[in-house]
Amino acid sequence: MKKLGRDFFDRDTLEVARDLLGKYLVRMWDGTPLVGRITETEAYIGRCDKACHAYGYRRTPRTETLFAPPGTAYIYLIYGMYHCLNFVTEAEGEPAAVLLRGLEPAEGVTLMSLNRYSKLPGELTPYQKKHFLDGPGKLCKALALTRAQNGLDLCGEELFLLDSGEAPPPFRTGPRIGIDYAEEAVHFPWRFYV
Repeated sequence: MKKLGRDFFDRDTLEVARDLLGKYLVRMWDGTPLVGRITETEAYIGRCDKACHAYGYRRTPRTETLFAPPGTAYIYLIYGMYHCLNFVTEAEGEPAAVLLRGLEPAEGVTLMSLNRYSKLPGELTPYQKKHFLDGPGKLCKALALTRAQNGLDLCGEELFLLDSGEAPPPFRTGPRIGIDYAEEAVHFPWRFYV
C-alpha cells in the first residue's frame, strides 16, 4: 500500500472527502497498527460554510489547527466527552477540513475493541459489532485519539493514510449530520458514505 502525502490533502475539500472513501487510516498505538477502511466523511469549508468552526475565517484557540498546513490532524472535543478527527485540507491559512465519520475495522481489532468497550471482539453483542466504528466519537475512542493528538502531521509515523490501489467504492451523498444551527449550510450535500 502507498502512503498518502501532503499533496493528497492540498486540494479541494470536497474532492478530498470523496477520495478518502476506501482509503485506510493507520494509527500506531503502543507499537501496534490500528487500521480501518474509511467508509464515511463530511466536508467543512470555513470561507462559505456556517457549519465550519472557522466560518468566516474565525480564529480561536480551538480553531487554530484548521489554519495549519494541509495534512494536519484537527481533533476537537464535543459535548465535553467525544473526540472528532478531521483532516485539514486546502492551502495553509484556508480553514477547511474533512471530518471522519466512519471506519470498517481492518487490523488491530482486539485493541480497538478493548479501547472502545473494554471487551474482546468475541464478547461484543451484535449491536456493538454493528455500531463498532460508525461515528466520529466511536472511532476516536477505538483508535485512542484525543486532543493530545491534535495537530499531528498526517504524513508522519503515528497517524497516516494508505491507498491500497483498489478502485474507489461506489458512494452516496447527503446532508451532514448534527448541524441544525448552520442555516443554509444544513442542506449542503457534503456527506459522503459507502
